[in-house]
Amino acid sequence: MLPLSYTLTSAVTLTIIGRVTDIFGRRWVFVGGAFLGIIGSIVCATAQSVNSLIGGMTITGIAAATQLSYYYVMGELVPMKYRLIGNAFCYSLTIPGSGLAPVISHAFLRNHPNVGWRGAYYVLIGVNTVSFLCWFFFYHPPTFRMKHGEHASVLKYAKDFDYIGTAVYTGGLLVLMMGLNWGGSVYPWKSAHVIGAIVSGIVGLVLFVLWESYAKLKEPLVPMHLFKNQGWNAATILSGLGASVYYAFALVWPSMVTVLYEDGDPMTAAWYSSFVGLFIIIGEVVGGVVAKPIGNLKLQCIVTVALSGIFFGATATSTPDSRVRATTFVALGTFFIGWAESLAITIVTIAAWDQSKLGSASGLAGSIRFFISSISATVYTVILSNRLTDEIARQVPKAVTAAGLPSSSVADFITGLSTGTGFDGIPGVTDSIVAVGVRAYKEANASAYRTVFLASIAFSGVALIASFMLPNVDSLLTGKVASTLHKGRKDEKMIGAGDV
Repeated sequence: MLPLSYTLTSAVTLTIIGRVTDIFGRRWVFVGGAFLGIIGSIVCATAQSVNSLIGGMTITGIAAATQLSYYYVMGELVPMKYRLIGNAFCYSLTIPGSGLAPVISHAFLRNHPNVGWRGAYYVLIGVNTVSFLCWFFFYHPPTFRMKHGEHASVLKYAKDFDYIGTAVYTGGLLVLMMGLNWGGSVYPWKSAHVIGAIVSGIVGLVLFVLWESYAKLKEPLVPMHLFKNQGWNAATILSGLGASVYYAFALVWPSMVTVLYEDGDPMTAAWYSSFVGLFIIIGEVVGGVVAKPIGNLKLQCIVTVALSGIFFGATATSTPDSRVRATTFVALGTFFIGWAESLAITIVTIAAWDQSKLGSASGLAGSIRFFISSISATVYTVILSNRLTDEIARQVPKAVTAAGLPSSSVADFITGLSTGTGFDGIPGVTDSIVAVGVRAYKEANASAYRTVFLASIAFSGVALIASFMLPNVDSLLTGKVASTLHKGRKDEKMIGAGDV
């Protein structure tokens, strides 16, 4: 429930924030989002119950929607030719918090047990405080009246806002994503809870599209003309598939490391677990820095997506004894998909037809990105869960009974393996049987993870198709600035306008 509360609120809020800030101005929404990040981190750090922690993560998820909107804020404030390197700079700042998150968390658990898991949230309090101060003192985008004219009425735009569409969209997306995440974990896939949530969510989103398409709205939540823009659609899908690697493999890879490669050293496992987050960021930074000098962004996406698919597929060759090979392939795969995603998310902003409404285009792209990630994470976890059940049942009992374990003790032995509770009190267990059982358990896990990596080839294939459909945007990387800054509340002079 903790990751789900964060994912749900971020996914829904991204679209709303993008549209609202396009209309009313961005400054105070982003300042407020950073402040919510501080509040959410404090609630999580001081939580005394799971419900309090869920509440804190919900607040943090809303705050994250503003923080994850950095790419169109950066995109509209710098010349288009610098959008890639501007985003790369933003990515580089996330290496400590995202790239090394498992290491930092385990370091708190091992070196400061009195602080424990709360230490990560203490770090977030500091990071969000710095973020809040930066937004407050340095971010002065166009105000409402600079956008609409000196005599524009905030009340009029507020009355014209699409509240019905916002409510239907929020409910539909929330319920659909809850159903996808419930399936196979909280409830069986065939349960009424899961089926009802998925069907209701789909119906809600269909009604939302019909409302946005046919209602005579002055300020729709989602301008439907965005879906007529093939280049924007392709870039959005590609960025979603790139992000899905992070969100899905951030779940799958650490568990694989723990079972196959930990060898009794949690810190070593933490470093290996960080490879997904770390190398996707490195790929994003490198891609952002070298993309324009290399040129032909579309071809770069095609090549890097293809390479990532090759390396992820090759990870299926992993065994309990191939730690170096597995981590190398995962690192290379995430590096290249990070490169592709860095380009794709920037192309989302470049391909938007109306550069004055980047929030609407990019916010919707961000929500779609989260939704695609949710689907991929669901697919990977379902495959892993089913394959683990089958492979453990197929390999472990046969191995331990052949080694001399009584059949009546097999179920307890597997429970001890799976939960880490040990084998004390299980009749017939010897050291040699434990060694055989542990090896069989690792082999079963390796077989299950192999299927997951093979399944990733399908997502890579879709990403490759999306790459071929990207627009050629190199000619658009000019000195044009989409938005402008102003010097202060009372100073109406705009700075940074025009071409550079």
